[in-house]
Amino acid sequence: MRKVRFFQSIRLKIILIYILLILIAIQVIGAYFAQELEKELRDNFVQSIDDRVQLLTYQLEQTFALDRDEEKGSTLAQDVQNILSYFDDISDIQVIDNQNRVLGTNNFSDDSKIGKRITAESRVTRVFKFGQTSKNFLLDPYTGRRMYVRTVPIYKDNDVVGAVYLQASMEGVFTQLEQINQIFANGTLIAISISALIGVLIARTITKPITEMRKQAQIMSTGDFSQKVNVYGTDEIGQLAVTFNEMNDKLRQAHATTEGERRKLSSILSHMSDGVIATDETGAITLMNNPAVDLIRKSFEDVKGKQLIDVLHLHERDIDLTELQETGSIIIDFSEDDAFFLIRANFSIILGENEKTTGFITVISDVTEQEKVERERKEFVSNVSHELRTPLTTMRSYLEALSDGAWKDNEIAPKFLEVTQNETERMIRLVNDLLQLSKMDNKDYTLYKERVNFISYFHHIIDRFEMNKPEDIVLDRQLPKNDVFVWLDKDKMTQVLDNIISNAMKYSPEGGTITFHLKKEKQKLLISVSDEGMGISHEKLDKVFDRFYRADKARSRKLGGTGLGLAIAKELVEAHEGKIWAKSKEGKGTTILFTLPLIQKKRRGVS
Repeated sequence: MRKVRFFQSIRLKIILIYILLILIAIQVIGAYFAQELEKELRDNFVQSIDDRVQLLTYQLEQTFALDRDEEKGSTLAQDVQNILSYFDDISDIQVIDNQNRVLGTNNFSDDSKIGKRITAESRVTRVFKFGQTSKNFLLDPYTGRRMYVRTVPIYKDNDVVGAVYLQASMEGVFTQLEQINQIFANGTLIAISISALIGVLIARTITKPITEMRKQAQIMSTGDFSQKVNVYGTDEIGQLAVTFNEMNDKLRQAHATTEGERRKLSSILSHMSDGVIATDETGAITLMNNPAVDLIRKSFEDVKGKQLIDVLHLHERDIDLTELQETGSIIIDFSEDDAFFLIRANFSIILGENEKTTGFITVISDVTEQEKVERERKEFVSNVSHELRTPLTTMRSYLEALSDGAWKDNEIAPKFLEVTQNETERMIRLVNDLLQLSKMDNKDYTLYKERVNFISYFHHIIDRFEMNKPEDIVLDRQLPKNDVFVWLDKDKMTQVLDNIISNAMKYSPEGGTITFHLKKEKQKLLISVSDEGMGISHEKLDKVFDRFYRADKARSRKLGGTGLGLAIAKELVEAHEGKIWAKSKEGKGTTILFTLPLIQKKRRGVS
């Protein structure tokens, strides 16, 4: 989580809000105060001027009412001027008679107007015509000064005999108001500065616990629940800190439980022999254990995020992801050119809240061997049925012929009985071979091994065949003269050699040679039996040890073979810890080879 800058933090916002609230309050108070102060100062100024004008008017009315003796030298203008001299604190006062002549003024710099007529002034004219008093606030267009203008009539015996025209400058009032506003502005700046400082402290008390909780949340996100935040009070933030610590404890417990379950699940997945693949609701792979990696032969990094249907090659079957569970178990062919490989996939849906699908779990397992066994079982049953049906059909045909009267024919009856006896012996051999294979499959037999000189033993086996072989078949013995000792069950090994040599004699052509060869290789003995028969093609060579397999089925049945001889030989050789295989070229014969472990010197002593 990136660090929060100061200009983006809640602390700055709290400070700004606090300052703005203070500023708005001060501005509202200041505007109201300035407005009321201006009104009060102006009213006081007007009231003061009006009081002076009233006094001046009274004195002038007394002066206008006097009877003057011109010989004594006292004139009305002089008396008026004397009165105005006491009102020199007012900007400009003029006393005008009813002839519009200026009788006096308190502005000594402008005394040239005394005795002169003034231009008709509307306010003065209204005074003489109607006796009307006027009050006005004007702005001097030349000086820009704000003025209070007052016109008052002077009465004598209820007649207007004069007028007082007054102009008082209000700049002093507004200057005073500006000074007060300046003082108020300075006070506002000081108040805002102090408020900002207090706001910082208040914001810190609010944001400090929040900052600590944010840092603790970052630590908790890494899985560390050992620390707690400090509780600075019992207010809402303090209660939040207490709740945060309680949540930390519960998360620690939940994390420990989850981690334990995760480890259990991981251990289960790791030790499962079956592969497990998990996907999200869209079918994208999110988890896969090691057995699944081995089964699909792709690493988790290669398939992560890919669609399950594509990875398991299910798109070829046109199966929808939501229908996987309904399909139950599916066999998927992962075979390659050189290897047969099948896996079984079972699907289940993961449901979340409101029964909504949140993902899929796929369990896969290797069923190659099972399928091979199943196929072999079906093939085995089919082969056994076929092998038994052929002699039984032949026997039934000949017995029906005998029943129909052929037994009376002295030439035909013995032949029919001979065929029936041969087919019966063939079925007996087949059943015996099947019983022996069944015992081998169930490990229901024991090897009675003994120390045997294989050279003399091998000669003995060949001698038996030498006595009963056709005259045109040659048995070529290429065996060493030195003794070679092995541990083996002579009866079981005799059966192995009988099956191999019998096959060689059956498939050898007239005048053919069967070669017996023996060779010591490291800690094992290599035995081979070769014929000069028709040979076996390369693609069929590995199948000669399969049950009921015949390279030439027609000839094998004619010669009485069951197709189980080499299969039995393979089981018995492997039971002796050896290996058996075949080599062949079409038209040049076949060689059957097998190995047996030699007796160690320390075990067999001096021979």
